[in-house]
Amino acid sequence: MPTAGDAIARKSGAETGFYMPMLLTLMAVVLIAGSGVPGLFARQGAAWGQITATALTVLGAGVGIAGGWLALSVAPAGRICLLPGIWPGMPLHLRLDALSAFFTVLIFLMAGAGAVYGQGYWNEAKHPRTGRKLRAIYGLLLASMVMVTLAYDVIAFLMAWEIMALTSFFLIATEDHKPECRQAAWIYVVATHVGTLALFAVFALLHGASGTFLLQPVPVRTSMTLQTAIFLLALLGFGLKAGIMPLHFWLPGAHANAPSHISALLSGVLLKIGIYGLLRILTLLPHPPALWGVLVLILGATNAVLGVALALGQHDIKRLLAYHSIENIGIILMGVGLAMIGQAVHQPVWVVLGIAGGLLHVWNHGLFKSLLFLAAGSAIRGAHTREIDAMGGLAHRMSFTAGLFMVGAVAICGLPPLNGFISELLIYIGLLAPATHSAGEGWAAVAMAAVALSVVGALAVACFVKVFGAAFLGHARTNKAANAHEAPLSMIAPMWVLAGLCAAIGMAPLLVVVPLGHAAAVWAGEGTVFARVLTVMPWGILTAVNSGLAVSLVLGTFAIRAARRAAAVPCRPTWACGYARPDHRMQYTATSFAQPLVRLLRWALRPITHGGSAHTIFLQPMTRSSHVPDFVTDTMLFRFWQSFKQKISPIRRVQHGSVQRYLLYMMLALFVLLATLIPFGDLWRGIMGR
Repeated sequence: MPTAGDAIARKSGAETGFYMPMLLTLMAVVLIAGSGVPGLFARQGAAWGQITATALTVLGAGVGIAGGWLALSVAPAGRICLLPGIWPGMPLHLRLDALSAFFTVLIFLMAGAGAVYGQGYWNEAKHPRTGRKLRAIYGLLLASMVMVTLAYDVIAFLMAWEIMALTSFFLIATEDHKPECRQAAWIYVVATHVGTLALFAVFALLHGASGTFLLQPVPVRTSMTLQTAIFLLALLGFGLKAGIMPLHFWLPGAHANAPSHISALLSGVLLKIGIYGLLRILTLLPHPPALWGVLVLILGATNAVLGVALALGQHDIKRLLAYHSIENIGIILMGVGLAMIGQAVHQPVWVVLGIAGGLLHVWNHGLFKSLLFLAAGSAIRGAHTREIDAMGGLAHRMSFTAGLFMVGAVAICGLPPLNGFISELLIYIGLLAPATHSAGEGWAAVAMAAVALSVVGALAVACFVKVFGAAFLGHARTNKAANAHEAPLSMIAPMWVLAGLCAAIGMAPLLVVVPLGHAAAVWAGEGTVFARVLTVMPWGILTAVNSGLAVSLVLGTFAIRAARRAAAVPCRPTWACGYARPDHRMQYTATSFAQPLVRLLRWALRPITHGGSAHTIFLQPMTRSSHVPDFVTDTMLFRFWQSFKQKISPIRRVQHGSVQRYLLYMMLALFVLLATLIPFGDLWRGIMGR
């Protein structure tokens, strides 16, 4: 007997019913969503609740990765699966295609890594007040992100999106006894709900164009004005989630104040849900004009350059990493913008290089940025501070953490032989293609974005040289940093896994070419894209060169260390320029290292300096500090809010805490409402009639 699902399948051209990848993914969602529930019944401080939550999350992550990888390997178009909805006769429609699976694999991977890391970092015995709450909400956030990628109708999408927004809010506010955590959480929740309002408008316009609440392509005859409105609203709604400038104002505070494994999840995965939503909406709009791609490309280049520039001036290691997330979202958008331009001007090579590079950077950024946040959390745990200038010398006492942070730093700088190099190389070659293509003379200006990408790479190297040198090298700058010790195995092991994956993708990119090609083909809507991804780069040669470089680096390192041991060179103190007792204060700080570049970019960064400077022959004790404000949050939003509060302060006189006065307000409101029921028109006509 025909079902509602069969009717939907006939209308959309898709099959219905559950199949193995979807079943595995839904099993994983159930396991992870319920992972924190048993711990809610454990007594405060009990370890078994945390162990159970970690075990269920890791099990669910393994099942989910298997389902997602299976979907990517066989490249299904995706079947429509029906789940019971809130209202009878309105089931929720889910669909797992290669594009969805590409994001679910990353979500599940970070779910397992974050759960194991949290076992040591946010131990129940040390955090009895917040531990159970964090683990329960952590599972719900992961499950909601997966459901966003599976949603095939508006109701399912918005339900999962709202759960994702609220659970993120509670995780950011984990340490809600700290004012800065509460402020960051409230800024986030306001930003995300502004984005949600934009998404309501997007889906209303899509329904008006297609006549259905399913996420199906709008008819080709849809006016370009309506399509442009949908695109711009989607850019606003999903851009707020992804942290596209100037909509990034919630991001630095949220990433800095959340627990480090939550920061890794926010940066490595949550921002990518915004990218996923934008990509999914673009698949529903036929024949996007080149101007859309130019806009996305410009936004991406702006994000990348300003993100890394703002990172240079940061003293807080987690805020610094947060601004690098903005930078890498910009790199992803540059790839997407190039692909959109290629679609508009019928240049398939641009499409393949752009979307393949952008999608691969989604994975790569998720890996190396999560690694960096986890390593930063380990360093913060050891030094008891987030201030880079209060660390120093951690490599002597936390060698594993220092080495793993170095791996993440090399990857995020786009240096071979790690994974960041591969995705940035794809985008870089794609951006140069319009300048060398015979039919692309009018689009040669696109190659200017390649210059921006080069500048971003150079500034990223300078920034991470600053961070690693100030935090991990030299001498300890505080007693707490001097007494730091290595993190436990539960924190180190997930970092090793992420570092290994960064190396694997960098040295053997052939491992991800097939999944990447299938996901790119779903977005582009062309079967030929998959074959072009396989041939657009010399993947075999790239694998051989990067693998050879990695082996050479390892062998060279061992050879140098063996030679040093054999030579037995005696260690002597470095000449201290005449100072009899040099100490940690004579080291370069992160601030002083970055000062020349910050000064060079002062037209954009607007650095603020506090304290005096030496103008006399004999030095006097003084303090001097500087910081780089966020031009959106600090310069615009906070000033606007202060001005707004001053203007509405007279209205607050009505609120005095007096119960009698509040009862009077209620009575007046009741009289006004009752007055609206009086038929004044009939009464007046009756009076005049007399």
